[in-house]
Amino acid sequence: MNEKSTFPWPSATGVGSLPGGDAREAAKAVTGSFEDFPHLPELPARGPGADMIGRTLGLLVDMYAHVEPSGWRVSDRPGRDTRRARSWRGEDLDALEEFTQGYEGPLKVQAVGPWTLAAALELRGGEAALGDPGACRDLAGSLAEGLRDHLAEVRRRVPGARVVLQLDEPSLTSVLRGHVRTASGYRTYGAVDRQAVEATLREITAVTEDPVVVHSCAPDVPFALLRRAGADAISFDFSLLTERDDETIGEAVEGGTRLFAGVVDGVEGPLSDPAGSVMGVRTLWRRLGLSPGILAESVVVTPACGLAGASPAYARQAMAHCVRAARSLADNPE
Repeated sequence: MNEKSTFPWPSATGVGSLPGGDAREAAKAVTGSFEDFPHLPELPARGPGADMIGRTLGLLVDMYAHVEPSGWRVSDRPGRDTRRARSWRGEDLDALEEFTQGYEGPLKVQAVGPWTLAAALELRGGEAALGDPGACRDLAGSLAEGLRDHLAEVRRRVPGARVVLQLDEPSLTSVLRGHVRTASGYRTYGAVDRQAVEATLREITAVTEDPVVVHSCAPDVPFALLRRAGADAISFDFSLLTERDDETIGEAVEGGTRLFAGVVDGVEGPLSDPAGSVMGVRTLWRRLGLSPGILAESVVVTPACGLAGASPAYARQAMAHCVRAARSLADNPE
C-alpha cells in the first residue's frame, strides 16, 4: 500500500477563491474555519493577476503573459502583469505563513490545470494555445516546473504541512468535446485526443509525491480519465451529477479515490441544515450499494465552487457550514 492511499483526508475544506482583497483577513478566515484542512485563499477581486488564470501564469517558468482586452496573451518577457501576479502570490503566502505557525497537517494550494490554461492563454496571433500542440506541450512543461517551485516554497514556509495540490480544470470537458471557441467565435478548436489529455495531466500530477486533487465545477466531469491521470481525489459540484455518473463514481470510490463533494452553494442564499446539505450524498451511497462505513472517509465536503462571488459574511457562513455538514455525515452515515 503506497503512502498516498493511506493519506488521512480531513472531512471538509474550501475550493479556493474568496471575496474581497485583504490577504490577511482571507487567511484568517480559512484557517479559522478549516482547522484540519486549510487552503491558500485566492482573491480575484483584486484584478488581473489575482484571477485564477493570471495567478497560474505567474507561476510559469520561462514563459510570460500580459493582459489584452480579450484576455491573457503570451509575452516575450515578464511585464507589469506578471510582476503583479507574483507580488500578490507573495502577499498570500506571507498571510498564510502568519496564520499557520506551528500547523501540522494537510494544506491545499490551487493552480489551473494545463488544459484549462491552454484554452485561456492566447498566443501572439490571438488564438488560444489549445490550437497548437507544440504550444500545449511547452505550456505543460513550464507549468510543471513552476508548480515544483511553488510547492517547495509552500513547504518551506509551512514546514509541518503536507501540501495537497489542486488542479482547477473547469474547461476540461469542453476541451475533450471540441467545444472551446476560437477567437472569432464562429468555430471551435478540434477535440483533443483523450490519450494526449491524460498524458499531459499525468505529467502535472507527477510533480509531487503528495496527493493531487482535480477540481471542475462543470457538468460531466471525466472521473475515469482523471483517475488514470493520477488524481487521488476529484472535486466537483454535486448538484451537477446525474445517474450516468453512477458507475464511474462507484469505481472511483472502490478504487480509493476521494470525492470532494461540492454540496454547499457558492452563491448567496439560504443554507439548509447541515444534515440536509449532505442528504444527496447519502442517497447516492445507497443507490450505489456502497458501505455506509466508508462514507465519511471517502467524502470531503466543500462548497460547490469558489466563493469569490459571495459576500464576506456568506463566505464565512458557507465555510462553517461545510464543517458542520461533514460532521453530520460522519455521525450519521446511513
